[in-house]
Amino acid sequence: MGAPPGEQLGPYRLLSPLGAGGFGEVHLALDPRKRTVAVKILHPQVAADQVALARLAREVETMRRVRGPHVAEVLDASLTGPRPYLVTRYVQGPSLATVLAEEGPLQGDDLVRLARGLATALAAIHAAGVIHRDLKPANVIMADGEPYVIDFGVASALDAASVTATGAIIGTPGYLAPEVLEGAEAGPAADVFAWGATMAYAASGVPPYGTGPAPAVAFRVVHREPDLTGVPDWLAPLVRECLST
Repeated sequence: MGAPPGEQLGPYRLLSPLGAGGFGEVHLALDPRKRTVAVKILHPQVAADQVALARLAREVETMRRVRGPHVAEVLDASLTGPRPYLVTRYVQGPSLATVLAEEGPLQGDDLVRLARGLATALAAIHAAGVIHRDLKPANVIMADGEPYVIDFGVASALDAASVTATGAIIGTPGYLAPEVLEGAEAGPAADVFAWGATMAYAASGVPPYGTGPAPAVAFRVVHREPDLTGVPDWLAPLVRECLST
């Protein structure tokens, strides 16, 4: 992580690193009122792209309108200067990806709560006019058995050729909808596809389009049917409909 603990970034004091992704590194921080928040510092290659930053700046105010019990709301942003960053509500807990890797598939009421919580989050995101575009287990935080969606709108706002060329990954094969993989613009239906893929993995412990090199997974999304082995009967028809091309 590039920022040392205790560093001051604008009005926020960084406490400890939480992780990193395609667009930036995330730190636990304190706001001016001593409340914990999550600060995402954009990677240098993203911060250097003025077109991408301008697009993100236009989207931030829309992203700040997203409110709901299952989203980590965008609270603040500073997109000027050498180290642009976003601030969101901090939700303490492991990612869904970590939970599935360590504990295996979800079952029963836990799976129902995940399905309902993620659907509620997407409804709130879409109601504000935002597309997540990168919903996946790594972007879901689990706290007391409930899911909280993070990083909504960031992938859509930074979906620029110059950003992609510098190494930031716009979306994740296996969760990206087939129309997006074929070059179409992502809409709410793309997030519904990602909901289906996430639920299939959470229910079975196996990605519905398998593993392997990204191009191979993307090919299966576009040309093959998903493998829903292990998805319970009450959930499988809905997931299959969400993943329909």
